Amino acid sequence: MIRDPESFNILHDTLTRFVREKLIPREVEVTETDEIPADIVDDMRRLGLFGLTIPEEYGGLGLTTEEEVLTSMVVCYASPVFRSRFGTNTGIGSQGIVIDGSEEQKQRYLPRLAAGEITGSFALTEPEAGSDAGSLRTTAKRDGDYYVINGSKRYITNAPEADVFTVMARTDLQSKDAKGVSAFIVERNTPGLSVGGYDRKMGQRGSHTADVMFDNVRVPAANIIGGLEGMGFKTAMKVLDKARLNIAAVCVGAAERLLDEALNYARERKQFGKPVAEFQLIQAMLADSKAEIYAARSMVLEAARKRDGGSGITLEASCAKLFAAEMVGRVADRAVQIHGGAGYMQASAVERLYRDVRLFRLYEGTSQIQQLVIARHMLK
Repeated sequence: MIRDPESFNILHDTLTRFVREKLIPREVEVTETDEIPADIVDDMRRLGLFGLTIPEEYGGLGLTTEEEVLTSMVVCYASPVFRSRFGTNTGIGSQGIVIDGSEEQKQRYLPRLAAGEITGSFALTEPEAGSDAGSLRTTAKRDGDYYVINGSKRYITNAPEADVFTVMARTDLQSKDAKGVSAFIVERNTPGLSVGGYDRKMGQRGSHTADVMFDNVRVPAANIIGGLEGMGFKTAMKVLDKARLNIAAVCVGAAERLLDEALNYARERKQFGKPVAEFQLIQAMLADSKAEIYAARSMVLEAARKRDGGSGITLEASCAKLFAAEMVGRVADRAVQIHGGAGYMQASAVERLYRDVRLFRLYEGTSQIQQLVIARHMLK
């Protein structure tokens, strides 16, 4: 059940208006400039979007998992790049601290993350290691009261904007698996840390990723999350369970927008003297899309409620992420097909969204990784 139905309904309605009145009208501008306008970011701060999932005692809204996924569905009715701007603060950029951080770490970073004063980022992927966290080459060597980090990270979301990074690095240099990996909180202004230029991506212009380099970066030992070496991979997996479920919710929101765009076009576009919506093959594509969106939405909500009940959701999160990411790709393809040639033009929202949603089958674990996770849980 929703923790506070009245308060959440107010937030839900406010965000719905924000999406329709402020975000959707600025989508083309964001695509053309590759930037989220400063006034939009200020509005996000005012609405509390940077602190949606951060506990109330640290200045956030403290949403339940169910409330969070419902919020993601609403916000991602607009281009998913808008959510990406604050998404690392509410997700992978803060949740390691929320879940496993010390009280001192929480007090130092969470209030500023919740207020949007600083932006968090999650640095796991490397040139030679993505889903295979056991192959991480970034190292953290103990030197008195500090760790010295060397290595590089790739495709790090919000790295150009980030003020603080959750960095996965190998502290046991003899280990060849994930057990030797630890998680560190690293501030951007630490000497030796540098961020590369924006990656040029297929889609999602306005959401920035970049390489992050560490050259003898000295980090206080107090900044190791959980206070112990070798806990980084466990922390990352806890974070990714929640993140994967939220990406599934993002896919549902984007799919609902795509379906509405396709439905409206099918009603307006005429061929052979009548709207194309009256043709049964068009209706079949619309119906298939609606059914798949409903299925994905149901999966996400069921898993969210299970997590709120205190149960582990590694299997359910992977199922939801796999199905929803593949689903939104099919819905996007049908939306372009229904639009015909107009759907291939850059003036069309479905053309942009078609490119944007392709990423969801890749990050937070590819579809193939989700299949492996699901199968391994089945075989246990």
